[in-house]
Amino acid sequence: MSSNPSSSPAPGARRPKTTGLATGEAVPGVAKTDPIMVIDHVTRRFGGLTAVDVEHLEIPRHAITALIGPNGAGKTTLFNLLCGFDKPNSGTWSYDGKQLSGTPSFKVARMGQVRTFQLTKALSLLTVLENMKLGAAHQKGESLWASIIPAIWRKQETDIEAKARELLARFKLDAKSDDYAASLSGGQRKLLEMARALMSDPQLVMLDEPMAGVNPALTQSLLDHILDLKDLGMTVLFVEHDMHMVRHIADWVVVMAEGRVVAEGPPDTVMNDKAVIDAYLGSHQDVDLGVVTGRVAGEMNTEAIQLMEEIKEAEEAAVHEAEEEQK
Repeated sequence: MSSNPSSSPAPGARRPKTTGLATGEAVPGVAKTDPIMVIDHVTRRFGGLTAVDVEHLEIPRHAITALIGPNGAGKTTLFNLLCGFDKPNSGTWSYDGKQLSGTPSFKVARMGQVRTFQLTKALSLLTVLENMKLGAAHQKGESLWASIIPAIWRKQETDIEAKARELLARFKLDAKSDDYAASLSGGQRKLLEMARALMSDPQLVMLDEPMAGVNPALTQSLLDHILDLKDLGMTVLFVEHDMHMVRHIADWVVVMAEGRVVAEGPPDTVMNDKAVIDAYLGSHQDVDLGVVTGRVAGEMNTEAIQLMEEIKEAEEAAVHEAEEEQK
């Protein structure tokens, strides 16, 4: 888990995508060459509404998988099921070969599968460093004897703090270590939650809308940190609505609609699927708006330049109309 800044890619640098993840054609339910998670016949109903109905889905190991789809598609509900925060009406799933169906969330985390939330869960009245320490697993001080005999946990406490400070430095939050979490910006809270998740040395990191509410100035930093997770040997599964962030970092994309998996495959394959475009992506899906808006580094192609000109023309027309109304 130690960081090595000297060998890290430059911020915003393109990194190679992981390929060869599936054993066959990119269709819903295709088998993966090395799945870390396998989901079978999982359903979740709320009254008459079926929120999740996944027949078969495999998540590839050592890759970044994006879970996309319109609001109400069942993405976060599926996340909650897989992490033990909710129980299905039917179905089973396994993580690293171990059955997880019915396993409570704290045991799931101890097994190496951790998640972050769309709305961050930082404890506002604790410092940033104290929040980090809460993420460490198997703390000896939690037992009765350890609470009586400090020598049992003192060495571990020192090691936990050292690890927390190392991670805070990696995420550029070390200057905030003694500040209350309440003082952090939305983007900094996202970074804190991701850093805290790494305190337990996970193998699978699940991120629920990591870009939501993040200031554009922190977008590239957050993208780089997600890519770093894969470089460190972890698997990433994330929910995201920003398709241009998905395009930049995902090796594999799973599309959900009305609780079902309707498409999956490499980003370019999925984003050129007519059914996916019509149902979810819409027009200009082939233009990288992340580059157009300056949120991420990159070069604009002909389509992007044309879109930029259309945006400028629309802005000028709106300004002209407003000026005419004021006369």
